[in-house]
Amino acid sequence: MSKSFEKQIPDAGKKWVEEDSEKENVYWPNENMKEKAWISDPDIYKEAREDPKSFWSEKAKEAIDWFKDWDKVEEWDPPYFNWFIGGETNLAYNCLDRYLKDRRKQAALIWEPEPIDEHERILTYQDLYREVNKFANGLKELGIEKGDAVTFWMPMIPETAIAALACQRIGAWHSIVYTAFSPASVKDRMEDAGSKTLITADGFYRNGQLMELKDKTSKIIKEVDAENCIVANRAGSDIDMKDGRDHYFSDLVEGQDLWCEPEPLGADDTSFILYTSGTTGKPKGIQHSCGAYTAQAALTTKWVFDLHPEEVFFSTADIGWITGHSYSLYGPLLNGGTTLWYEGSPYYPEPDRWWKIIKKYGVNIFYTAPTAIRALRQREDKWVGEHELSTLRILGSVGEPIDPDTWEWFFEKVGGGRCPIVDTYWQTETGGILLSSLPGIGPFVPGVAGPPLPGIQYDVLNEAGEPVEQGMSGKVVQKHPFGIGMLRGVYKAPEKYKAEYWSEFGDEIYFSGDGGKKTDMSIGGQVLIQITGRIDDVLEVSGHRLGTAEIEDAITELDEIVEVAVVGKPHEVKGEVPAVFAITKEGIEIKKHGQELEEKIKQIVREKIGAVATPEIVYFVTDIPRTESGKIIRRFLKSLLRDEKLGDMTTASNPESLEELARKVGYEGPEDIISQTT
Repeated sequence: MSKSFEKQIPDAGKKWVEEDSEKENVYWPNENMKEKAWISDPDIYKEAREDPKSFWSEKAKEAIDWFKDWDKVEEWDPPYFNWFIGGETNLAYNCLDRYLKDRRKQAALIWEPEPIDEHERILTYQDLYREVNKFANGLKELGIEKGDAVTFWMPMIPETAIAALACQRIGAWHSIVYTAFSPASVKDRMEDAGSKTLITADGFYRNGQLMELKDKTSKIIKEVDAENCIVANRAGSDIDMKDGRDHYFSDLVEGQDLWCEPEPLGADDTSFILYTSGTTGKPKGIQHSCGAYTAQAALTTKWVFDLHPEEVFFSTADIGWITGHSYSLYGPLLNGGTTLWYEGSPYYPEPDRWWKIIKKYGVNIFYTAPTAIRALRQREDKWVGEHELSTLRILGSVGEPIDPDTWEWFFEKVGGGRCPIVDTYWQTETGGILLSSLPGIGPFVPGVAGPPLPGIQYDVLNEAGEPVEQGMSGKVVQKHPFGIGMLRGVYKAPEKYKAEYWSEFGDEIYFSGDGGKKTDMSIGGQVLIQITGRIDDVLEVSGHRLGTAEIEDAITELDEIVEVAVVGKPHEVKGEVPAVFAITKEGIEIKKHGQELEEKIKQIVREKIGAVATPEIVYFVTDIPRTESGKIIRRFLKSLLRDEKLGDMTTASNPESLEELARKVGYEGPEDIISQTT
């Protein structure tokens, strides 16, 4: 193991936060954190607020290397904008080349395979640099060049990181598809992007099972008339390979030159496209830029996670969604850190795999989703309590609002009450984190994301488009000048770009689609914001508008419940009533205690919110449909309750859950859900 891990020992076991002496459940960075943190002065918010363009210009120059300086900081032609016009840089160069002098022997990427009898792979900055250059030359040998689209259907293996960085090096933009999606989803995205190259693997491991990939692509490769299919031989499977079209990853890099000139890319050239689910279920190709995205990924990783060179950053996010792009791959490398990738399930072979990984590699920063935390909380506390996690310094939450009870469990059981939790709010469209308390400034409040990051103009507006007062709720928006890493468009769909993001309050205000509440707390003149969920997650019960997040927070206070989703069920008198889908802790016998627990759920909602919010029915389930980023897909739940067509089920990372739910609710809709999910 490299020296980079040994250097973490002096900080092991330190306490990094302290409780507020006056306010309950509010935490602040202590002197240890303030002394170590990159940012500890709240005046940074004022500095950025007074002149955001100059602020971003200065920080972008500090964060990354530019081949050519820009002529103009920003252009704004509502609803379109560009940053650093005329500037040139390269993402791969900034992740690798500039660190070769001082960090060539430091671990850049640690890979932990799921099978416990396999050895980890550790790639130093020199190793990763060499492999990226070789693969980049291999891509060029196949005729792939700047501006070409390359589609990935790849698991969390080192070859995925190598391929992504190689695309960035030559200026080909990647479109990475989550491996839990179907081959049909891969086909749709290849056709939309005009991609003629697919990079995949023979398979990978999940929950102890070999998950095949390449052999599932045979049909779609023919249908899209792909010119190249590059296959990483992860599992050593016997797969079908077509001469001239299919190439093994290892064969493509063999004998390649160790140097590939990094392509100078314009700041607003397309860096990658990532498809995300729309409200209709049809995926949208979100376009991100080269220079501005790179600068934002570098800065937000440094600020929000306080990542220092040689620290180990473990993001559990799959590369197939935006967190995997920005914080599993690019962000840590842009800051000279070590990123840790794990191939498989947190429950294999037992539900302490993540905790063993943290101990094994001396992880300092751990970033995961509330969904995963709740699932692990469902197990007995012994699974986490038996492991030494003293190297942890910062915990992070992403993907959806984290309820206070789950926050507290994460804080106490995983962080030992020592580590701040940065509750990060952002979207695929924003490219990077926009709301979060900073480790060296705070405060850290259960259930509250935090203030906008320095230079971000976030607000909460009422229906008339006016800012709400503190303590009030409304629609979360971003005002000009916008975060530098924001989407530059929806691929081949300019009208969708305008309609979905720039129509609610005119074409000069970006509407996130989320609801939020301005709290009574502020720091550096920035009000802390609590995200309450998608704005359409509101029930209309007998004329009363109720937020589903508020009901869900109340229910998760019960010890027996680890996760819950609330949606509206049609009611002929009240319009709609709350219906609850609840996942209980392991070991609870629903047949025996279900009726009693249902009454407890109704009672706590009456106590916390009022009788009007009392759930009409409770469904106890083992899983809930969610996106690849862990967000619950409520439109499926609503459609099941209304016997409506569900639409594109490939937007769910776990479509098999729909079969159980259909049986539970007595679905009689127009679709044969079982045939589509098996």
